Parts: sequence; structure tokens; C-alpha cells
Amino acid sequence: MQLLQYIVYPFSLLYGFVMLVRNLLFDFRILPSAKFDRAVISVGNLSMGGTGKTPQIEYLIRLLSPACLIATLSRGYGRNSKGFIIGSEQSDVKEIGDEPLQIIRKFKHLKVAVDENRKRGITNLLGKYPGLDVVLLDDAFQHRYVKPGLSILLTSYAKLYSEDHVMPSGTLREFRDGADRADIIVVTKTPKIFSPISRRRILEDLSPRNNQQVFFSYITYGDPIPLLEPVSGELPARLVSILLLTGIADHSLLKEHIQRICSDVILMRFRDHHSFTATDIAQIESRFNDIPTQRKVIITTEKDTMRLNTAEISPLISHLPIYYFPIRVEFHGKDKELFDDQVLSFVNRYKTSL
Repeated sequence: MQLLQYIVYPFSLLYGFVMLVRNLLFDFRILPSAKFDRAVISVGNLSMGGTGKTPQIEYLIRLLSPACLIATLSRGYGRNSKGFIIGSEQSDVKEIGDEPLQIIRKFKHLKVAVDENRKRGITNLLGKYPGLDVVLLDDAFQHRYVKPGLSILLTSYAKLYSEDHVMPSGTLREFRDGADRADIIVVTKTPKIFSPISRRRILEDLSPRNNQQVFFSYITYGDPIPLLEPVSGELPARLVSILLLTGIADHSLLKEHIQRICSDVILMRFRDHHSFTATDIAQIESRFNDIPTQRKVIITTEKDTMRLNTAEISPLISHLPIYYFPIRVEFHGKDKELFDDQVLSFVNRYKTSL
């Protein structure tokens, strides 16, 4: 640890102890955890963010949607609204948040809801859609008022929870042994070429319990897509410079990807879930105009497009060449088959019991 981490470490111990007591209250059933008669799958992490929860949720949607009626439920981080809301194609980022909006726009058939109270959210979803087979909980690992039937814990390859510390000296929301609650652990954002030696090392670091399965995934990028018309659907040839605009927790993989296209990448970074303003856009445009070449574009993330393509901001950026790369999660080798089988077997147990 660095000096500052040592200084704040006592506060990390205090915070971790508070979370430990809270977890014990749930473990001993002093605080109640609700169970439901449907397949409830939680996707979450121990850290503050950047593990790839939304792409993992999208993977589960693609896996399950052919045979199941699915709903997603999240807190809707960054929204201005409160309570239970079911999203629609008319929803905006202020009403439901950027990640739920991204799912709505990619999966038209899906039921997408937000509620800071997950128990109330699931109850309302089942009341409105009694035929639901699966509820996917986004970022609910610490939300213990609901006990999921299957808990998937994500940890980033670049920063495993086994090598991290509780806030504020690190990014963990609770002590590392909170991972014991997970049924599945997914190490995300690994390199596409992933050696057995690296796999063994990580397994030794994580030390999973006998009942826990560990899988390894990586990110793939699709073809670039223009954020707004009338920008061309293809990136200009022989780019000289790229302005990388991000408002997410971890932009490292996207930066690495676009550096294969153009070596001169200029980063303009905002905080995670940042709500862009007219002042921000003026600063972005000024920075872009200062790049001394005509062969340049702006690249942003898929999640950031939800907060850029709004009624207020779209007119301000319509003349700028802004692109994004859609992303997907893939698993290494046999991990895909094993992961899919475990999830499908879990869901089918609930479907056959109804």
C-alpha cells in the first residue's frame, strides 16, 4: 500500500467492520432476506465498479431470452426519479439511469425496471408480469434484503478483490470474505490470449470455496457506430488522432483497443455516470478543435452514449464526429459451456417447479 492508504487504513477497518456486522445480522436472520418462487439471479461485485456488470447482464439476456420471459431490475444509478419505474422506449436517462436505458435500447422485448428497494421491485414486477421466469438483479451483491437463487460475483482481472482493500484505502465495499456468498465467480476483462499459468495463479489468489465455480471472460468490440446522424457509419481512413471521451469507472480496455487503430489517443475523462452539461460539451469541442489535424474523431463508450444522446445534449454535438464501439462478453474455452449449463440448469429447476 502507498502512504495515503496506510493513513486511511483504520477507516477501512472501521467501515469493513460495520459491513461485517451488517452481514452477520443477515446470516443469523436477525435482518430478513426475502426469497421468491422465480429464478432470481444477482450480478454484482465487491468493488466500487468497473468490473463489467452491464455486459454480463446482457450476456445472460442473450443466453436466456430464447426460452424465458426475463426482467432486469437495478437501482438505476444516477437517475433523478425515485421508487419503482418500468422503463420503455420513451424513457430517458434522468428517469431510469444510463445502464437500464442501454438495455432497453438493445433488447426491445425485455422488461426493464428500476427500484432502489429490490424486494419491492421484484414484488411489483411479479404482480405486473406473473408469467416472468427470470429476474436479473444488477449490482445487488450487497443488497441482502433479497436472497437470490443464484449469485454471480464479478472481479476484474486487472484488480482482483483478493488484491484489494476496503474503502477508503481500496475500492472494496466489504471485506474480501464477502465473496463466500457467491455461487459463481467470474474474472472479467482478461486478455483474449489467456494462459493456463495465469488461470492457476488467479485461482490460487481467489481461493474459492468447494461449492464455487470460477470462470474467466473477456471483452470483444463490434464495429464502430456513429452516435448521431449524419455522421458516416465508418471511421475515416488513416486517422491521425482520436479524442477518447469517457465517463465510466475503467476505460483501459477501450483505450487499448482504439490504440490499434490510431496511436495518438487523447483522453478526456469524466467521473463514472457523469451527466454531461452544455459547459462540458463546449470544453469537449474546444479540446477536439485544438487537435492539429483534420483526420480525427471522438470515440466514447457505449454507456456514455446514453448520457450524450439526450434531448438537451444531442443538438450541441450533432456536428461532431462521435463514434462508439458496442461490446460483448465472451468466455474462454470450455468456460462458456460450463457457465451456460450452470445458469440454464438453475433456471430450468424453477421453471419446472411452477
